[in-house]
Order: sequence, then structure tokens, then C-alpha cells
Amino acid sequence: MPKVAGSAKQSKKADSPMKSGSRLVIVESPAKAKTIGKFMGDNYYVSATNGHVRDLPQNQLGVDVLKGFEPKYVTLKGRGEILERIREEAKAAERVYLATDPDREGEAISWHIAQALDIPEEEMYRIEFNEITQQAIRRALESPRKIDINLVNAQQARRILDRLVGYKISPLLWRKVRKGLSAGRVQSVAVRIICDREKEIEDFIPREFWTISTFLLKDEAKKPIEAAFFGKGNDKIELKDEKETLAVIDGLAGASYIVTEVKKGTKAKHAPPPFTTSTMQQEASRKFGFTASKTMLVAQQLYEGVEVKGHGAVGLVTYIRTDSVRVASEAQAEAREYVKANFGEKYAPGEYNFYRGKKGIQDAHEAIRPTSLSRAPDSVKDSLTGDQYKLYKLIFERFVASQMAEAIYDTLLVTICANGYAFKASGLKTVFPGFTASYRESNEHGDEHDVILPQMDVGEVLKLQSLKHEQHFTKPPQRYTEASLVKTLEEKGIGRPSTYAPIITTIIDRGYVLRENKALCPTELGRVVNELMKEYFMDIVNVEFTAGMEEKLDDIEEGKKEWREVLSEFYMPFENTLKLAETRMGRVKLPDEVSSEVCPNCGSQMVIKMGRYGKFLACPKYPECRATKAYTEKAQAPCPLCGKSVLKLKSKRNKQFFRCEDISCKFISWYPPVSERCAKCGSPMVLKRDRNNRAYCQCMNEVCKHRAYPSAGKKEQNEQQK
Repeated sequence: MPKVAGSAKQSKKADSPMKSGSRLVIVESPAKAKTIGKFMGDNYYVSATNGHVRDLPQNQLGVDVLKGFEPKYVTLKGRGEILERIREEAKAAERVYLATDPDREGEAISWHIAQALDIPEEEMYRIEFNEITQQAIRRALESPRKIDINLVNAQQARRILDRLVGYKISPLLWRKVRKGLSAGRVQSVAVRIICDREKEIEDFIPREFWTISTFLLKDEAKKPIEAAFFGKGNDKIELKDEKETLAVIDGLAGASYIVTEVKKGTKAKHAPPPFTTSTMQQEASRKFGFTASKTMLVAQQLYEGVEVKGHGAVGLVTYIRTDSVRVASEAQAEAREYVKANFGEKYAPGEYNFYRGKKGIQDAHEAIRPTSLSRAPDSVKDSLTGDQYKLYKLIFERFVASQMAEAIYDTLLVTICANGYAFKASGLKTVFPGFTASYRESNEHGDEHDVILPQMDVGEVLKLQSLKHEQHFTKPPQRYTEASLVKTLEEKGIGRPSTYAPIITTIIDRGYVLRENKALCPTELGRVVNELMKEYFMDIVNVEFTAGMEEKLDDIEEGKKEWREVLSEFYMPFENTLKLAETRMGRVKLPDEVSSEVCPNCGSQMVIKMGRYGKFLACPKYPECRATKAYTEKAQAPCPLCGKSVLKLKSKRNKQFFRCEDISCKFISWYPPVSERCAKCGSPMVLKRDRNNRAYCQCMNEVCKHRAYPSAGKKEQNEQQK
């Protein structure tokens, strides 16, 4: 078995047991090194860098604009010992293989390692693989290549662009708004998208409309057929107010409900493609509530390798940063055999399923899939954490489904007329489940389910059970969730697969955006900074401009553009904009949020401040009074047991929970309390959300568990309870 190194804490001697003539394989992470080590012979030695080894300096710009944007790279803190160890290993090695991830970032890490180790260009052996399996690694070792300098330059250009924007605009925001603020080239666009949506919601004017539903019985059937009002004859009518609605209801008095049209059809639904980075993040958010960063952390673990009982470290999925839906022919063949064996011959389509990628994708890697279908999720469940199992099962089932036959449905559309008015009822029945036998794709509105209607014939008269009319108002657009924001960023060409999670993490960490339940909403700080950026740096927060810059970076990667030229085209107008902003931007004072806490020194109402480690309370009379207190957010409703305040706290795993401020009180919950009591048993209730993100109150009594929707009237609550 090959030796494996990876810890910076080990000494050089302990870390360099290489024999002369051995071959050194360099990867980024110890986990990846351990997995790869299984597939190497005794003459190979695998070493890990623990990520990037060099970068631009933290405390200075690190880019010489006058010398063609020449970057100044320095060894990252904590990487010096690692580089020394690898340097000693490289000296003893007959050949050095650079086996970092197969993307721009990975190519750049390999290039930096080669530069730091002074490896001549003719001796650079770069290998890449889309999955960590024995076959893939052996194939890679048989066909090493030189470092792709176009990939490196594309990464350098992105890094320098982000550095120029951040280091030039951030000090301006410190002086004009608040110390410690920062601006990012791509993150600022994401903040604008969220702020623009918030403005849409605030400016939204609800429009009234009404609906009429009939509940009809066929013969003595117990379950009524629900049909929605359509219009008069073939003309659709929108009911705008109660007067119009009551006029229709009056016109239905004494009417017979006769079936006038029955349309039967067949609907085929094609299997969804296997996951890309974006669709994986969206689906994990919708199904499990994972943040984008959590999804990528867990996916990285599955890619680099986990300890599977009886097999050691195993890479369970292919590379997880991709915008491609392409699948290798061997994987398709394996999927077909798996489908036949586990579902039956008819579930395998006549030809392989192929998917077309979206316009403008890089298509550098395959879609995300299991490395082997012989490792079914349940067979490795005991070796995985709960989150690893959930995500692996999701990837596994989605890939299997992508290579399965279409789902077939019978559709039924029935038109029912009464006194000239038309009502319509639609039904859906699964004839052949196809790919849905493996996987059901979710969306923002939930899964699709069968709606079974009884057999009806033209001329048949149905019995009216009840007639219901309801007032509604159009709803404003929903706030972005992480899933919908990632989808929007991808659609608009903002960022790339590797950047979606860091974008969201950054704008939340900077205090520009808050995550409330699953929704992303801008803070007052985020709004102020966004308005300043729109006024003085319109290009930076312009969606089309940012998407165009991404395309230019892609052109650099493909060798179509020179990276310094792209930077120059950006920087000259940016520098002029920066000078104008310096002279024109006035000082902006953000109002402090007043808390309910009283200053212990002078009695003033304390205000909420944002510090290095988050929020804290401070006296507004600073610097005369320097009193500060820890900030603890409180729930809106009082404790349902004792009436005191309920605190919002964080668990060791950073999960929010709620506890009464009186430690002798027994109230504690993962969900916020509400002031209402359960209508059935009188127990306390907490606020939860259903799969469609609708808020509801749940009884805390384990026996009762009564559910009520707080925004609904009693009649609507009863309907929802049914």
C-alpha cells in the first residue's frame, strides 16, 4: 500500500519516508489522499496540501496595476510547513503528479504548487479524474498532461477582478457608511437581486378576485367532484368582486348540472436530468432544508471519500462542481442494467436518455452521479452520517431515474354546464410510474399527485351537494430562498457552479441579508449599501454586465481572450467611476435599532450595534457612557407556561431554539411559541411551516397535535384540517 501524508503538524522527517525513485501524487485534502491511496501501488506516495498554498496577501492589494496587473502571491499562513514537507518529498520523487480537482480552482492550485516547488514545465505531470475510483485514477495516470495555463489565467483573472473591486470599494464604504463593510463583484449583484425583489413585494398592490367551486355527486358516491367556475359557454370570466360573484350564484339557482364535454388524453412526463451543482443545491434545499454551503460540504465529503465498512475510504459520487448534464456511456450502461434488475425491463427506455445542457455552460465535467450503482444507499447507510445518507440517496435516486422510462398519465378534463355557466374539473391518474418509481422531483409548490375523477359521460346529470364562493387577493412575489436564488443566479449567468454557495454565505456573513426561516431578506444595511452601489457603481451591480464578465472569463479559459486585456478593459472605466464616487458620495448615517433594554449606568434606552462577533447592546451616549451588554434576541410571544420572555438561542451545532428566560421554567422548543392556545385541548402551541412554506400553529401536546393556520378564518381552517 502507498504511504499517505496530509497533516501540517507532522515533522518533515516523519512526513518524508519516500524511497528514491518513488512517485509523488499531490492532492488538496487528506480525505482525498486517503481514498486515492487505496488505488496506488507501493511505489506511489500521496500527499495533501490542505487546499490552496498561495494567494494574494490579506493586508494589501497585491496587484501591480501599472505592470499589467501583475499579482503578488504569498504563502498562506499555516502552509509553510506543508510546502516544506512536500518540497522534501518532491526532491526524493522520480516524478510528481499534480492531482488537484478538475476545474479552474484545481488547475490553479496545481500551478501554484508547481511554482512553489520550482517544477520545470517539461516535468509537470497534471492528472485529472471526475471520480475517485481505481479505474478512473489508473486511466488518469496513463495520460498525464501539462498544466492548462488558460484555466489558470481564467482563475487568476477572477481572483484579481474580485480583489480590485473589494479592495478599492470597501475602504470607501468604511469612510462613508460604516467601518468593516465590504463590497464584492458578484456578491453585490446577488444583494441587488434580493433588494429588488423586496422592493417588488413592498410596492405590490393586491388585486381582488373571487372563485366559485361546486361540489357535485355522481349517483350515491360519497366523495364529491369539485369543479371550478370557468365562465359562460366557451368564454372565460374572471370574477373581480363580490357583486359579479353573487350575480353568477343567483343565476345558478335551481340549475341542473349537466356534463357537456369529456376530454380524455394521455400525458407523458420525461425523467429529469441527473444533478448539476445548481439543481443539487436547489433540491437539497427544498427536500431537506439544507443551505447551499451545507450541501456542498456534504457533497465534497461524498466525493473525496468516506469510510465504508469492509471497503475502507470510498469516493461515492463524481465531481460535484459542474454545470453539465452529460453522462459517460459506461455509467448509462450500468444504470440500464440496474433499472432492469430492480424495476423490470419495461422501466428501461428503448434508447439511452440524453439531456441537452443550457446555453453557455462550460460542460467540462459529467453530471453528478454515484461512482458505482453497486453501492445502493441502504447498503452503506451505517457508514454515513445522517446528512451524508440523505444527500447520497438523493443523488443516487435522481441518477437512476434519469435513465428510466417516461411516466405515463391518463388525463381527464370534464366540462359541466348549469344555466349557461361552465365549470371544469380535471383529473390525473398514473398509468405507468416510469422514473417516478425511483424518484419524485419536487418544486416550490410541492410534488404532483394523482387526482382521481369517476367515469362521467356527456349528458349525465350530477347532483349539487354544495356551492362555495371565496374572496382572494393576488399575492406579491415570494422572497428568494437559497434554492430560488441559486436558480436565478444560474439563469442570469451570475457566478459558476463553484461560486453559488460562497456568494450566499458571504452576503449573510456581511450582514447584508438575513435568513428568516428559508427566506432571504435584505437588512437595512444591505439596502443602504445596495442603493450606494446602484448610484455610484452601476456596472458592478448590473446583472448583464456581471454575466458578460463571466463569459469573458470563460473566453480566457478557452484561449479566446488574453487575461490581462480583459482586466484592462474592466479597470480603466472602473478607476474613473471610483474617483467620481470618492468626490460625490456623501456620508451616510445608519440609524441604530433601539432595544427594550435600559443602560445600567445612565438609564438610556440601549441600541443594537453590529460588532466583530455579531450583535451587542451599547449605550447611545457613547463615548460619554461606554456601557455594553450581550445581545439576546427574544421571541414575539411570551412563554406559554409562565408568561415571561422567550429567548432565541443557538445550539452547539448552530441550530436556533427557544427557551424561557427563567431557567427554572420548563419551556424549551425548536419552534417559536405563539400566544394562541390549542382550540381542542388548551395546550401551548408553536409556529411551524409546512412543505409549501405556509405558517401554521401546532399543538405541543404529543397526544393532540392539532394544527391551525393563523392567517385563515375558521371556515378556511376547517377546510385545511380536512
